[in-house]
Amino acid sequence: MSKLSKRSTIYFEPEIHRALRMRAASVNCSVSELVDEAVRLLMREDQEDLEAFSERADEPEISYEELLEDLKQHGKI
Repeated sequence: MSKLSKRSTIYFEPEIHRALRMRAASVNCSVSELVDEAVRLLMREDQEDLEAFSERADEPEISYEELLEDLKQHGKI
């Protein structure tokens, strides 16, 4: 972890905390490192979702009713 890291307090259910401590010990890192990695992964996934949304922004929109009608016409429902 960076020397410029910020400190924060996070509360976990006891079972989750126990599992985190066990996981941290098994991979030889701290609970803080696991949480930091998990948050970074979540943010990376959010960024990928936003990029995918931007790429599809110009696609035509279709209503739910139109979608159902199209599925019905093509024998899907």
